Amino acid sequence: MPTWMPGLVVAASAALVAWLVHLAVPAVPILTAAVALGIVVGQIPALRPALAGGLAPGLRVAARSLLRLGIVLLGLKLSLVDIAALGWVSILATIGVVVVTFVGTIGLGRAMGLPGHQPVLVASGFSICGASAIGAMAATVRARDEEQAVPVALVTLCGTLAIAVLPALWHPLGLSATGFGHWVGAGVHDVGQVVATAQLAGPAALAVAVVVKLTRVLMLAPMVAITAAVERRRAIEPAGPRPAIVPLFVAGFLAAVLLNTFVALPEPVLTGADLVQTALLATALFALGASIRFAELARTGWRALVVGLTSWALVAALAYGAVLVG
Repeated sequence: MPTWMPGLVVAASAALVAWLVHLAVPAVPILTAAVALGIVVGQIPALRPALAGGLAPGLRVAARSLLRLGIVLLGLKLSLVDIAALGWVSILATIGVVVVTFVGTIGLGRAMGLPGHQPVLVASGFSICGASAIGAMAATVRARDEEQAVPVALVTLCGTLAIAVLPALWHPLGLSATGFGHWVGAGVHDVGQVVATAQLAGPAALAVAVVVKLTRVLMLAPMVAITAAVERRRAIEPAGPRPAIVPLFVAGFLAAVLLNTFVALPEPVLTGADLVQTALLATALFALGASIRFAELARTGWRALVVGLTSWALVAALAYGAVLVG
């Protein structure tokens, strides 16, 4: 049996458990449940030898290879036609939210002294699309698995809080149902968290929220490409080959977007791809969650917590401004 098989089976089984949790409590997105389950498992002392030993190869395959495959299939959710229907003002405002949050979070992370690649990983998660963006950016900058733990924990925490906090602010902020959907799509991190939050305002709000959110997801490709170009300029040749400007899985993501835009794919194909994509990402995010250790976060993670909460507030405020402009 391949060395990666046991860990992969455990991660896939955990993804199934996350799906069952979602069925039992629909307000809990599958991917959020998968990350949370991984975090819980990672805190159990008796399981740590297995996580670091026999299960480690399979968990690495899940956290890296399956995550990238899931990101490629995520492109089939996007259609450039749907995004164009938002109008140029809304599109430019959404792009502005992503860029300002990304740059502002990196600056804050560096000012707070976050180590290694953590500033760019936190910025990716909060500005683009949660843990999926963290994984994509980590692959691009060649971040260590440990460097992803804090950003994934933060984006999961804040995204889950958003499901409770944003609906409470809907009416006090004077937003219509569609305005609330736009705000949620522009300000909440993970696609599943967007759906869980926006559906409270009805189908019209949900439809707007998903399209706005997927517009942010589309920003994954240029943000990764720009970051890769910066990393190439910084790379020292003897340290190894420079990162590709457009990683292969990001090129696949863009190809999937174009395919869904210009080819009328049958509904069963899109439904099947969505199921596979969700299963892949849930498996990968459990593996990422299992690498998180709260004891270590308590000693070193308070600066990251400040950065994450500030970034969460920043993206929410910018998204609200985007709604008012649009």
